[in-house]
Amino acid sequence: MRHRAYRLDLSQGLSGLRRQEEVSVSPGPGQISIAIRAVSLNFRDLLIAEGRYGRDVKGDYIPLSDGAGEVVAVGEGVDRFRPGDRVTPGFSSCWAAGPPSATDLALTHGSPAVDGVLTECFVCDAAIAARIPDHLSYEEAACLPCAGVTAWNALYGPRPIKVGDTVLTLGTGGVSCFAIQFAKAAGARVISTSSSAAKLQAARRLGAWDVINYREEPDWEKAVLELTGGRGVDHVVEVGGGGTLEKSIAATAISGQVHMIGVLTDGAINPRSLIGWRALRGVTVGSRSDLDAMNRMIALHTLRPQIDRVFDFNEAPAAFHHLKAAGHVGKIVIKV
Repeated sequence: MRHRAYRLDLSQGLSGLRRQEEVSVSPGPGQISIAIRAVSLNFRDLLIAEGRYGRDVKGDYIPLSDGAGEVVAVGEGVDRFRPGDRVTPGFSSCWAAGPPSATDLALTHGSPAVDGVLTECFVCDAAIAARIPDHLSYEEAACLPCAGVTAWNALYGPRPIKVGDTVLTLGTGGVSCFAIQFAKAAGARVISTSSSAAKLQAARRLGAWDVINYREEPDWEKAVLELTGGRGVDHVVEVGGGGTLEKSIAATAISGQVHMIGVLTDGAINPRSLIGWRALRGVTVGSRSDLDAMNRMIALHTLRPQIDRVFDFNEAPAAFHHLKAAGHVGKIVIKV
């Protein structure tokens, strides 16, 4: 049997994304075969495609880490799933639970090291797949493995969010939208920044208590301090990159945490700004166990991911360019 998939030639950047037929393979021992129904894009996918994600690896691969579909076959020894189950593969091809190893963080789906989910048929280890909450569509579930788990890990990691905490989110990308929803569900107050009235209105719909237009208020860290009576926030989900990290630290309360999200955060800081036990914590998605835990909360509160737009499978190149334009709110999805 054969199926359709997209491959990306890294030597050509986004122009190297092409659709082709692949030979379908059966699941081996401990594996499952998934008929992918929907996938979603993350900023990481754009960085990889443009050669801006670590070292520049030549060659081609199947992109995207986040997908959802139906189990169509199981390999020998698999008892967690059976055909017909709705599942999402985890972000890592091997990180099921516990602290990550270097291998867990290196062998992630949709990278030149491991093929991703922009395909009709996907085979993975059963141990890294999770069941989809019943109330979610495949398009919604495809948003969960990277952006959702990253926001979950930021707020429910080693020092979890508490009722009454204040959380600052930056922008209205996928991670930030999930963070707003998860913080609200936990009983926290959310302050959100973004660049337009329309995006801030979307943040309010998701649960933001206060909003700040950073184009109109470039010293938005001062506005955060005013909103918190000079105290600052307990958690910052920092996705802004260079130029925002110092402001995020300045907006953080004594003993608060700034969660620096994977490839989204960079920039130098002044070590003096950390005086007062403010903590910087790097967040790199999470395990399949984290995905399961997040899904239980999503099911309990019947949360739904914020989807900006759904593209057809033959429009995959247009979906990448829509991501690059950076006008979206929430997640960009491709229906397979």
